[in-house]
Amino acid sequence: MRIKVRTPNRQDPKKPSIKDFEEIEEHSGTLSFQNVEDKLMHSVLENDQSIIDKAKIIKDSINQSLFSFTPDLMFEKMVKNYKMAQQLYGDKLIRQMTGYDEKYVEKNVKIPEFQRDMKQKMQENFEAMQEQGLVDKHGTITEKGIELAALELYVEELDQLQAHGLLGEKFFEKRSHYGAPLDVRSYHKGDRYKDIAVRRSIKTAVRRQHTKLLLDDMKIFTRQAKGKVSIIYGLDSSGSMKGAKIATCKKAGVALAFKAIQEKDEVGLIVFGQKIQTAIAPTADFGLLLKEITRAHPSKETDLALCIMESISLFPSHDATKHLLLLTDAVPTIGKDPLRETLDAVEKAVAAGVTVSLIGIQLDAAGKKLAERIVELGNGKFYLVENLEELDKIVLMDYYGC
Repeated sequence: MRIKVRTPNRQDPKKPSIKDFEEIEEHSGTLSFQNVEDKLMHSVLENDQSIIDKAKIIKDSINQSLFSFTPDLMFEKMVKNYKMAQQLYGDKLIRQMTGYDEKYVEKNVKIPEFQRDMKQKMQENFEAMQEQGLVDKHGTITEKGIELAALELYVEELDQLQAHGLLGEKFFEKRSHYGAPLDVRSYHKGDRYKDIAVRRSIKTAVRRQHTKLLLDDMKIFTRQAKGKVSIIYGLDSSGSMKGAKIATCKKAGVALAFKAIQEKDEVGLIVFGQKIQTAIAPTADFGLLLKEITRAHPSKETDLALCIMESISLFPSHDATKHLLLLTDAVPTIGKDPLRETLDAVEKAVAAGVTVSLIGIQLDAAGKKLAERIVELGNGKFYLVENLEELDKIVLMDYYGC
């Protein structure tokens, strides 16, 4: 089914400040990454454009599956075959490394004077990242670089949540610890007014030909107590997710981790392609989730069954709502019978007490058909996403519906 997400009235949101960060950090657990100096963290939060630009270069390099690069090689590829270089590096990275719009670069890349200027800017950016310890002498992204990119991703998503009205007051109705309505029964003294089944009560009164609603007509929802929610974010990192898709999924994952941990629930993470890239059992460690989400990079094919089976082993054994949220843009391509193996895995997950929802990113007809079957078996929901800007809201909608 297609999900339409209501956009709240927008006001003029201010950028998250140091004070905002400290308050959020208090709710979400420590983010004091050991290798990132305080001045770098404060630079990101206080909009030091030089530091932010370097963090974005690192972040977008990872989203293009580039953990090592040198300006000379990048320059050479751009001059030799710009279209191929554009596919390899992506428009954002080209823009950030050269300081020019990608269309302007394409138009002028063969002009010698422009080449010299562009090469100099790329070298200056690279040397600045080396001086700050974000890449080593070989051009490989360091742990410090990963952590700075994680902080930039965090602040960027906080800014977006704030702009959408999702940061402070609840945009979605908060789940009640009383649980979801299961069935109805007659009213008893002391029942909560919030549990009144209004339509059933009115129907009872009409059937009895009462001109007004009497206590005897009142029907009440019965509820099963709802414990802690453990949700695993299953992120497809296959090659087709390269660029904007995986970048947006990462931001949505940060939103989920932030909000769920704030609600005292736990979030796990599985980053998968042909193999499991990252597997983290549900946790309240926001810093760990943030760093591992940042590391996620596109590679090779899609194995949904592998992700589903991995999730079963990661969920806690204690009593909790166990929910797997899959994000993918394609049907599985690994295995002798990928579709059957995926559905078999869903059945095993359900037998283990896990519900399965799926967010399909620009899926084709075959992908939609499989997704609908997955959520039917998994007692979950299917969300079809065409507009990536809605993704974080849809992820939070699924979480609050657990």
